[in-house]
Order: sequence, then structure tokens, then C-alpha cells
Amino acid sequence: MTTSRRPAVFFDRDGVLNHDVGYLFEASKFKWMDGAREAVRLVNEAGYFAFVITNQSGVARGFYSESNVDALHRWMAEELAAVGAHIDAFEYCPDHPEATVERYRRDSGRRKPAPGMITDLMKRFPVAADRSLLIGDQDRDLEAARGAGVRGLLFQEGNLATFVGEALKLT
Repeated sequence: MTTSRRPAVFFDRDGVLNHDVGYLFEASKFKWMDGAREAVRLVNEAGYFAFVITNQSGVARGFYSESNVDALHRWMAEELAAVGAHIDAFEYCPDHPEATVERYRRDSGRRKPAPGMITDLMKRFPVAADRSLLIGDQDRDLEAARGAGVRGLLFQEGNLATFVGEALKLT
């Protein structure tokens, strides 16, 4: 039996799903982007996988821990569930080549602009890459998408649900 492949939307976190306040790890400082929760729900309703991929060099710099990142992602999942939306998987890369925390000081194929977080998800889930897209706010996000063979879209302002609705019409 073959598993049918489904398209996915890979969301960058900071600057796409939430306002980028720099080294965010506390729910009290998290502010959803306009239409972000509704955008995730649109992706869910369209039958796409919804993934979050985020560089988290704050871990490597010693500003917060991986457990802080996990706690924020659990909180985000609860917030999304309250509006009938869900993320299929959260992926993050805590590594940075200039880390102050030794165990995270390395070049990683998972740190954007490298495509590793995307390709790892595509190994774990039956993703149809040719019908998938990444939504990011930085060139490094789009470079990661290209490296993984996924279409990348640049989101810079506005309502994310409107942006996603238009993007899903094009896939």
C-alpha cells in the first residue's frame, strides 16, 4: 500500500506567524501576526500539512534553553487549537557557528538558509514537494525552500490569512 503524498506549507515563525521581537521565548512577549491563526486553519482545511521551521540561535547564544523553545511551541499549539487549527510539527535549529554555548557551536545543515529542517520533515511525513510552499520573511527562508525543492514566498506585511488564501489558489 502506498501512502498518498500531501502538499505542505512550511511557515517561518518569527516575522511570519508572530511579530519578530528578537530572541523570543516567552509567551508573554509573543504577539500573533494579523490573520496568523486563521492562516494555519486555512492550511489545515485545505488538507495540507502545516509545519513551523525556525532558527533559534538564542539557544546557542545562551539567552534561553531548548526547553523554553519547546514550551513556547506547546503554548502556540494550544492557542491554535482554540481556533480549530494545528501545526503538524515544529522544527527548530538551535545551532550557530559563533555560539557562546559550546555544544551548539557548529555549522548545521538544518540552520536556514540550509534546507535541513525542510528535508527532515519531508523524510518524516509524506510531503508532495512539488505542491508545497514555504512562507518566510527573509531571503534565507527562500534559499532554504529552493534548496529543498519547494516554492518559497516572501511575506513582509499585511494579513497572513489573506496572503495564505491567495497562495493556496496558486498551488
